[in-house]
Amino acid sequence: IDALLKLRQVCCDPRLVKLEGARRVKHSAKLELLLDLLGSLVDEGRRVLVFSQFAEMLELISQALNARKLAWQMLTGQTPSTKRADLVARFQAGEVPIFLISLKAGGVGLNLTAADTVIHYDPWWNPAVENQATDRAHRLGQDKPVFVYKLIVSGSIEEKILALQERKAELAAGILSDDYRVDVKFGTDDLAALF
Repeated sequence: IDALLKLRQVCCDPRLVKLEGARRVKHSAKLELLLDLLGSLVDEGRRVLVFSQFAEMLELISQALNARKLAWQMLTGQTPSTKRADLVARFQAGEVPIFLISLKAGGVGLNLTAADTVIHYDPWWNPAVENQATDRAHRLGQDKPVFVYKLIVSGSIEEKILALQERKAELAAGILSDDYRVDVKFGTDDLAALF
């Protein structure tokens, strides 16, 4: 499980991996792609939610946004509950175009209809969790189309996570149908395939 975590982290940014070799790497192609995308979206007047499972990754993104002088705010599990409403109000009022949100802290209970773009920086095993996060922008009062991006490293564990998400969706659909098949369940072969 620790190896899977490290594989996921290195896709996001090698600096997340607490290994000597990873510390020597100072560049992340995925982060550069995100920054270029955010710069274009903000220039177009878009309002963006960026979700990541890793709060430490959101911190790295915030540092890079500061360097590019792009306004942002962040909500993680460490954000005091008394500040959550203020952050939501600022974003909804248009004061800040980029809202960085940890998947767990922002997956439920937020109404962010000012957003017209959702970016999932890293995939999560359970597609329902990602969908709940995306749904923060798809709430009552949303009057714009919402664009959703998933940033996936080609040829990596992230592609395998997407395949696993598809299997989970098939499983959910199978359970609800009359022709439910037991062989859709996740097992040790699936775990081995991730490596």
